[in-house]
Formats: sequence, C-alpha cells, structure tokens
Amino acid sequence: MSLPLLLTVFAVAVCGLIYELIAGTLASYLLGDSVTQFSTVIGVYLFSMGVGSYLSKYINRNIQMVFVRIELILGLIGGFSATILFMSFDHVTSFRIILYLMVFIIGTLVGTEIPLLMRILKDRFEFKDLVSQVLTFDYVGALVASILFPLVLVPYLGLVRSSLLFGIINVAVGIWTIRLFAETLQSAKMLRATAYFVMGLLLVGFVYSEKLVALAETSIYPDPIVYARSSPYQRVIVTRNRSDTSLFLNGHLQFNSRDEYRYHEALVHVGLASIENPKNVLILGGGDGLALREVLKYPTIEHITLVDLDTLVTDIFSSIPSLAALNQNSFDSDKLKLVHQDAFVWLKQSTQKFDFILMDFPDPTNYSVGKLYTTTFFQLLRNALSEKGIVTIQSTSPLFARQSYWCIDNTLQSVGFVTRPYHAYVPTFGEWGFVMASNQPILNPTKLPTDMKFLTLGELPSMFYFSLDMSKVDAEVNRLNNQILVRYYEDEWSKYTTM
Repeated sequence: MSLPLLLTVFAVAVCGLIYELIAGTLASYLLGDSVTQFSTVIGVYLFSMGVGSYLSKYINRNIQMVFVRIELILGLIGGFSATILFMSFDHVTSFRIILYLMVFIIGTLVGTEIPLLMRILKDRFEFKDLVSQVLTFDYVGALVASILFPLVLVPYLGLVRSSLLFGIINVAVGIWTIRLFAETLQSAKMLRATAYFVMGLLLVGFVYSEKLVALAETSIYPDPIVYARSSPYQRVIVTRNRSDTSLFLNGHLQFNSRDEYRYHEALVHVGLASIENPKNVLILGGGDGLALREVLKYPTIEHITLVDLDTLVTDIFSSIPSLAALNQNSFDSDKLKLVHQDAFVWLKQSTQKFDFILMDFPDPTNYSVGKLYTTTFFQLLRNALSEKGIVTIQSTSPLFARQSYWCIDNTLQSVGFVTRPYHAYVPTFGEWGFVMASNQPILNPTKLPTDMKFLTLGELPSMFYFSLDMSKVDAEVNRLNNQILVRYYEDEWSKYTTM
C-alpha cells in the first residue's frame, strides 16, 4: 500500500502546481501579461499552503476520510477554476478579489494534503524515510507539472480543459483512497457516491469544455469569436462582426480591420518612403502580415525577412482565406523569407545588413517583450542597419502612456541613434506613437505609394508635432537589468479601462 500512497503524493503535487500555473496565466491574460500577476498569485498561493499546513494539525480523527473530502472539494473547485474566473471577469466589480480568494482556497486545500498524507504514511516508514520519500515525490511532481504546462497543456488543451483534467485527477485520487481504506473509512458508500457525482460533473465539463470556453470568452470579447487557440506563447483570439475583424493576443487588442490601415501606413511608409531604392527589409514581429502588405508596395525591394516567434499567428494569417485577405495574401510573396524564432536570439546571430527594419512587437506589457525595447536589443538593431538605413518602432501611445513612449525614444538615443518621434490617430486605439531611428538625420519622404488610404505628404508635418499633453517628459533609459519601461507601461495603462 505504501507505493500507491507515494504515487498519490506525486499526483496531488502535479495537480496543485497546475492550478497555480493556471491562475497565474489566466491572471496575466485578463489583467495584463505582467510579472506582477505571477508574483502575486504565487505569493498568495504559497501563503495559503502554509495556512493549510498549519490547519492540518487540528485534524485528529478520520484522517483518511478528511483527505478524501479535500480531494473531492479540490477537484471540484480547482477543476472549474479557469471557467469560473473567465466567466466572472466581465461581471464583477473587483475581479482580483475573486482571483485571490480562489487561489487562497485552492492553496489552503493543497497545503493540507501533504501533511495528511504524511500522517497516513507514518506507520509504514521510519520518520527520515517518510520525509525524504514524500518530499521527493512531491518535488518530482512539481517538475513534471512545470514541464507539462507550457509544452503540452496550454497549447493542446488550453486553460479550461487543463483545469478540468486535473480536477478529474484529484477526484480519481479520492476514489483510489476510498478503495485503499474502504474497510476502515466511515461512510465509505456515501463518500464513493459523492466522488462519482463530482467526477461526473467534471467529465461533463471536460466533454463540453469547448462550449464552456466559448461561453467564458464570449463574455469578455465584444464581438463573436470566430477563432480561438492557444500556442506555447500566447492565447490567440479572432473576433468578427458584420464588417470588422479584430485580433487579440493574451487579451490585448492588436488591430481592428476597420482602421488598421491608418496604423500600418504610419508604421511603414513614413520611414520606408524616406529611403532611396530600398532593397533589403527586416520585419520583426508583424505575424499578421499587415505590415508586410505595406512593405510589398515598393517595387525596388528584393528581399524581406519576417521574424516572428509564434507559428500559430503566421499560419492562420496565411492559410485562413478571410484572414489572408486582410494582408492581401502577402505571405505568398517570393520576396519573403519567414523565420520563426525569438527576435532577440535571431538578431544576435544575424550578420545581415538591412536598409529598413520594422519593429512591430506588442506593447511592453511584460519583461519578455520589454527586453526587445532595451539598450541591448537596440544596439543589435543598430548593428544590423545599413549605413543609410532607418528603423521604425511602434512605441505605444504618447497620450495614454506618455513616459513609456519617451522612454523608448531616450533608449534609442542612448545607443547612438538619431531619432524622429511621430504619431498618428487610429480610432480604435486613439493617438498612437512611433519612433524612427537612424545613424544620420532623417528627412521627410517626397513621394509615397499611390494606393494610400490615409497617409499623404501633406499629413506628415502634423505627425511630427506633439501637443502639450504628449510632449517630451523625463524618462529613464530602459536597460536589460532594470526593465523600467515595463513598470512605466503598467503604471500608466492601469489608469485606463482597456480591452
């Protein structure tokens, strides 16, 4: 009986860490993909595990029965945790209260499990063997969970189905414990019936998980969801109403087809049209192909390299006809070389020189994206730029995130770039900012492609003018070891209710 109980330790350790990872990931999806979310979730979870461990000393009778009940409650609450959090996000005034309350409850239950199991096992091992074996199985379980979560569970099952699956495993542990101690358990039949009932609920939830996910996410997004899938890097959602298509990555709006042309024309043409006979172009990010569509309007360009980490985004925008139509099937171009790799790593290894580099990354909502706006990365950009080349960077809003915007400009200047900040109005986002950078002064273009929808030569002077509420403010340089930009961004955008 000792080995089955030790395997129980392994199982509950895996389940416990999975619930923690799901809560942290879901919080980052809904509240902003920031280290703050994971730090606070982990802190509350570990504290509540301590509370559970402390409370376990007051359980003095019917330990096996209490353990089974904990498994059933944990399976039910933990199993439906992702669904509950998704559904409550848009319907409560303080989502964080629901989030941390659920993390606290789950953590307390998880913290009670191991002490109870050790007391169940105490008559089968010497104390030193008991502690070493229980902790060994516990830590190995944590390792397995940490590997399974990003590589298997998130990309293939998603958060809702993963939580339900491990709720099922918790209940299965309870049923297994009932079987092991059936002769000594009080009310074994009632416990078994309750366990099968809870198992049935979780199995129904798992079978209909896609509908649960759709129901949960429908409450968050304003338009019907037409595509939803998780990659190892992010949650990808595409919504559509009668006339508009929108892309969301980890809950953050990336574009709306109604006015994305204003953003992409400003992003691409202000810099690219300033270069005489550009031939070699690098696009970092931009996996939706919309910036690529604009770059392809220049006949002199011979080679375009697009580096994007996530194959899922480039796949759907090249293979789903309605999405490929938005970028005018730009991924079919013979000029394109598509690379799926971390831009930081790729640029560090590259020896190529480019006439134009376009940086179309998401906003610096976390440190993994923030590193792409640091002095270290900008120095790599400078090394990859030809003598008269230009870099253009999307740089968040100078109105809503003013200090963040000027932090990016300062960081570019700190590595030796000459910069030209500018902005454009995009109705979906408001005033949006960009920064051009080069090794020499940048002149306004004298000619633009003929098929513009927004940008004109007459519009350009106003784009370089900043009103008082967007004018330059003091900001630190964003370095790899401090990531001040992420903190600026989080502080400034937290003042606004955004999707």
